[in-house]
Amino acid sequence: MALIQVNYLSKSLFRTVPVNVILPVDKLDFETFSYASKDGYKFKTLYLLHGLLGNYTDWVSGTRIQRWAEEKNLAVVMPSGDNAFYINSRISKNDYSTFIGKELVEITRRMFPLSDKREDTYIAGLSMGGYGALRNGIVYSDTFSHVIGLSSAVHHMEEGDTERFMVESLFDDLDEALKTDVNPRVAFEDLLKDKRPVPKFYLSCGTEDGLYDANVRFREFLKENGADVTWDEEKRGHDWDFWDSQIKKVIDWLPLDEGASGLSSGHVKIENDLL
Repeated sequence: MALIQVNYLSKSLFRTVPVNVILPVDKLDFETFSYASKDGYKFKTLYLLHGLLGNYTDWVSGTRIQRWAEEKNLAVVMPSGDNAFYINSRISKNDYSTFIGKELVEITRRMFPLSDKREDTYIAGLSMGGYGALRNGIVYSDTFSHVIGLSSAVHHMEEGDTERFMVESLFDDLDEALKTDVNPRVAFEDLLKDKRPVPKFYLSCGTEDGLYDANVRFREFLKENGADVTWDEEKRGHDWDFWDSQIKKVIDWLPLDEGASGLSSGHVKIENDLL
C-alpha cells in the first residue's frame, strides 16, 4: 500500500496545502514477484474528512483504514480542513467547500489513476468532517454517489444549539446562513428541487455520543424526503474506537472490488535479484 503525502498550491485556499493519499498500486503477487497492476485501471476513490482540531494525518493514525482500503483496492484522499467545517468562509480565499467538492477531486484525478465516474467517487467524514461530507456530498451530488457521515456535527444546524459559537465566526449572521445550503437540510431540499442526482447515504453515531439525537433527526429527515439511507449505531461514544469500527463497515458497504479483482492482469515484473 502506497501512502503518499502531497503538498500542492490550492487556488481555493490560496496557499500550499497537505493531503494524504492511500493508493493501492504496489500490491505484490509473491508467487510471480509481480505488481498486480492492470494497465489503465482507475481506482474508486473515497474523499475522507477529519474532525475538529484534526488534520490530514488523523485517519491513518487513528484507524486501520490503510489495511482495509488495500483489501478493496480503494484509493483514499485525506485533506486538511482546519477548523473551517468545509464550507466557504466570508474571509477571502478560504473557500473550503469549493476546495473539497471540486478542486481536490479535479487535482487528485490529474495526479493519480482515479476514476472520474460519479459511481466510483465517494465522500465521508467524522464529526465536523461528517457534517462536511454530508453538506458537500449533497451540494456536489453530481460528483459523489455515496455520502457517509459518522458522528456528524449536524447539531450546529439546528435551532437551540448550545455550541453554535463553534460555527458563528464562519458567518456574518448564523441565523440567516442556516436558511441557505450550508444547512444540509436546505441543501437536500435544493437538490430535490433542481432534480439533481440523489446520493446514497450511510449514517452512524454512537448511542453514548452527545450528537446521537441530532444524527437520528437528520436520518429521519432524509428518509422522509425519499433518500436511500443506511443507518448503524453502536454502544460507543465520540471516539476513535467507534470510528475505527465504522470505517470498516463503510468500506464493506461501498460498491467496491473484492480482493485483487480488476488488478489481476498486466503484471509489472520485479526482477528476482532485486529481492
